[in-house]
Amino acid sequence: MRRDQEPLGDIHPLLAGRFSPSRFDPSAAVDDHAVSLLLEAARWAPSAGNSQPWGFFLSRPGEPEHERVVRHLAPSSARWATDAGLLVVALTRRHVDETQLLYSEFADYDLGQAIAHMTIQAQAMGLAAHQFRAFDLEGLTKELEPSPGWAIISMIALGRAAEEPPARRDRRSITDLLSAPWPLPE
Repeated sequence: MRRDQEPLGDIHPLLAGRFSPSRFDPSAAVDDHAVSLLLEAARWAPSAGNSQPWGFFLSRPGEPEHERVVRHLAPSSARWATDAGLLVVALTRRHVDETQLLYSEFADYDLGQAIAHMTIQAQAMGLAAHQFRAFDLEGLTKELEPSPGWAIISMIALGRAAEEPPARRDRRSITDLLSAPWPLPE
């Protein structure tokens, strides 16, 4: 598999400059206006049949909700995520209420779209986002008690990065993106 280090020159700077920091500035708060803009960006993401099957639980340092989330972080993510100005628990609506009837078969994909919109909005605002799954899913689900049909999928740490983007970013090549899913010719 070939790897490319640099994005093509014409890719939008918000996309080319995006990275997932492993350190956040604990003194940089994410204020209510910023939170509203991040949620607005997610709100306008595309979804299958306009189902919009996503939801979020927000927590910021110093607020009671923050400890409810932080205590479920894995040690690997607790080292850096607790310093973020905002932790977002991302949920998707997989089923209709308490049934096994799918709300949307594309729910997880659509949630990813909403998170991508939020991530780019954060970048445009001078914030950074780090998506992760290193937390106790069962414990956090019991803690937050989402409504029937809803499932916690991931978390996003948002805030001011306390580090510069790496000089080199290892990305799979476009050729590999197109060829990896298919068997090699014999």
